[in-house]
Amino acid sequence: MAKKIISVILLILIIISLTGCGDKEPIRYQSEFIMLFDTVTRIVGYSKSKEEFTEYAQIIYDNLKEYHQLYDIYNDYEGINNIKTINDNAGIKPVKVDKRIIDLIKFSKDMYEKTNGKTNIAFGAVLRIWHEYRTIGIEDPANAALPPEEELRIASEHTNIEDIIIDEEQSTVFLRDPFMSLDVGAVAKGYATEQVSKIAKESGMNSALLSVGGNVRAINKNVTSNEPWNVGIQNPDTEAEESVIKIVKLDDSSLVTSGDYERFYIVDGEKYNHIINPDTLYPAKYFTAISIICKDSGLADALSTAVFCMPFEEGLEFINSLPEAEAMWIFSDKTIKYSDNFESFIKK
Repeated sequence: MAKKIISVILLILIIISLTGCGDKEPIRYQSEFIMLFDTVTRIVGYSKSKEEFTEYAQIIYDNLKEYHQLYDIYNDYEGINNIKTINDNAGIKPVKVDKRIIDLIKFSKDMYEKTNGKTNIAFGAVLRIWHEYRTIGIEDPANAALPPEEELRIASEHTNIEDIIIDEEQSTVFLRDPFMSLDVGAVAKGYATEQVSKIAKESGMNSALLSVGGNVRAINKNVTSNEPWNVGIQNPDTEAEESVIKIVKLDDSSLVTSGDYERFYIVDGEKYNHIINPDTLYPAKYFTAISIICKDSGLADALSTAVFCMPFEEGLEFINSLPEAEAMWIFSDKTIKYSDNFESFIKK
């Protein structure tokens, strides 16, 4: 099947330099595509020609599509064993998989340890229940309901990350518990964004912003200004006049935000978001949004979910113990708090 043609929009033309050997100054282009990781992907970058930028955008699209298919928990793809294939064979047999799946699972196990279990890809049995009830609640609000506590409790007994058995020599993954399932939603998008940004960089792309549904990765600085990229953090108050609540500066680093304002449903007038606290088995309610800045987008993704499930003082202590990460918390009363050095990234 022919590759998807990526439309490229010329945003800003920069006058061709008349100095030196007559090479063109980098020109700003933008590309956008949908569907991958069930979200919108945007690329803003500088290249010497539309053709060069299109080539980089195609590399990003092709690789991101592969990661999307490998990490999908809902759909099958011909000739591909993915996360869904592993779930389908829980308690039955090991599944031979691409190394990129094993790499993600190993990374996720590290994140489980780093976050003291707050980010757990083995939590799929519980998340599946909430997904089903949320889907019904969105499609039929009059009959929206909460999952029974007993059903959640039983599902939580099948979330032991040690039951994920990796055989790197055979390149297989086996779920020892037949009732468990993987859900990589807390890490996959950020992890894939990080890997694809590295591929783009190695291919020659040296100044760009890659946003995969709000997981933002800056590739180096903005080449025209030699300054960090300016990136807006969405206002969680979707009815506010200002859609951006803060602008931060990113230089070869990542910004990931988790919030309660996009995926949720209403039961008896109360909002229930999609980020489930593994300690309570219910949606976390401490904040409306958490933003994480660090170099690695996969780490930022995992931390944003984990910290969203921690009371503020616990989360603050945790983030301040990590020299590689900073955080911003937005509370329901619109109060904003920061980790020790987050404010140094805010554009004044």
